[in-house]
Amino acid sequence: MATSVPTFCSDGELAALTALFKNATTAASFCERLAVAGTADGSVSLATNLAAVNEGVNTFFLTFAGALVFIMHAGFAMLCAGAIRSKNTMNILLQTVLDAAVSGICWYICGWAFAYGDVGRGNPFIGDWTFALVDWYSNGNPSGGKGRWSEWFFQWAFAATAATIPAGAVAERFNFNAYFAYTILISAWVYPVVVHWVWAPRGWLSAFNTTAPLAGSGMIDFAGSAVVHMVGGLTGLMGCILVGPRLGRFDSNGQPVDMPGHSATLVVLGTVLLWFGWYGFNPGSTLNIVATTAASSENLYLTSGRAAVTTTLSGSAAAVVALLSGLVRTGSWDLISVCNGALVGFVSITAGCAVLEPWAALIAGGVGALIFDATCWLWLKLRIDDPLSASPMHGVCGAWGVLVTGFLAAPHYVAQAYLNGKYGAFYPGGGGNLLGCQVVGILVVGAWTCFWSGLLFFVLKIFNKIRISPEEEQAGLDVSKHGGSAYNHDHGLGKGVKPGI
Repeated sequence: MATSVPTFCSDGELAALTALFKNATTAASFCERLAVAGTADGSVSLATNLAAVNEGVNTFFLTFAGALVFIMHAGFAMLCAGAIRSKNTMNILLQTVLDAAVSGICWYICGWAFAYGDVGRGNPFIGDWTFALVDWYSNGNPSGGKGRWSEWFFQWAFAATAATIPAGAVAERFNFNAYFAYTILISAWVYPVVVHWVWAPRGWLSAFNTTAPLAGSGMIDFAGSAVVHMVGGLTGLMGCILVGPRLGRFDSNGQPVDMPGHSATLVVLGTVLLWFGWYGFNPGSTLNIVATTAASSENLYLTSGRAAVTTTLSGSAAAVVALLSGLVRTGSWDLISVCNGALVGFVSITAGCAVLEPWAALIAGGVGALIFDATCWLWLKLRIDDPLSASPMHGVCGAWGVLVTGFLAAPHYVAQAYLNGKYGAFYPGGGGNLLGCQVVGILVVGAWTCFWSGLLFFVLKIFNKIRISPEEEQAGLDVSKHGGSAYNHDHGLGKGVKPGI
């Protein structure tokens, strides 16, 4: 008499696997090996155990994507350090590291709660007023699961990125205390509220809102051209305006004086690290990679993969356009222009990476590079000093990324990534619903960010706390504020040489 093989599959599941493997024993053995809990009498079904496997895969996917986003801090650190003068290197590096730490604490205390909290609670304006991680296992997460620690981690990495962006805009003359103030403001209040509006299921601007989306559509900002980049970039712009330009940045006639960064090598390293991290930023924003049904899983992996492709194409197009634009303007092949162009392309595609065709991604990046150049020229005319051009790149080109999505979001891709079905105005039958929501989103996110950051910087300026003294600025922040230099210039001269060496 044959010995039966214990199985954790239902009869129907076992029959389906038997047909697949053409062997009942192999099918039953396969079920046994899939088990992660249960007893040999089959009290736990294959479906239950596959759900656990799916959650494990999704947890790894989101944790890895969050780690890629966090790597962007290394990119920001290198980019900022290379793009400023060497005497301020330690200051900008310290700010970048502390952005991660301060935003982590703020995101824990109230950031997550204001952005999401338990998605079953909250209102169209804000999430949950309770402590962020109270009763965590019973809280609903935006991905549809409950108590997913990886989701908190992934969303914090985004919050830290938003807090890091303004540092480059106000570099080389900003008071360290003022830096602390705006980091806390962004992480604890400005950014979380915008997140709720645009990404939470109950947010009034959210395209994920299935009960009362704005204009029947909501705003499509898949990975944060507005939510992350506009918030960070416009905060930096308000800081630039209220702190004023660096000493010597403009001559007596108001003409700009070139102040190049000290290391093109670090700028390139930072650019490549940011490029690498963007593959967590955009593709990871699906939040899951497998689902309970084959059709839903297909939507997830197609959306995530497409986001990687469009991100690549937009950054590539912007880099080439920036190179050619720089050649026309200066007559030289400019390395820094190419690095800025690539980053502009990534910012410009972040909103629409999931819903734009590859050819549309090329347009988003290429046009974004031209908008960036024009904005940088305008800023100099207005005597706005942004050492890293962070506000044109993230603030203005972030808005462009949202706008181009309203024009070119493809209907079949919107159907995969969203539930409302509203698509770009340039497609037949697209209408103006999505485009109108995109414009509203740009205006409201811009006004919200500029109001709160402008108010903070204005108060700091009144109390003379926004800017360091001219003497400290001349000496450099590293010496005047951080007790030394990022570079050791001691080459051993005059110390003598040991005999025999």
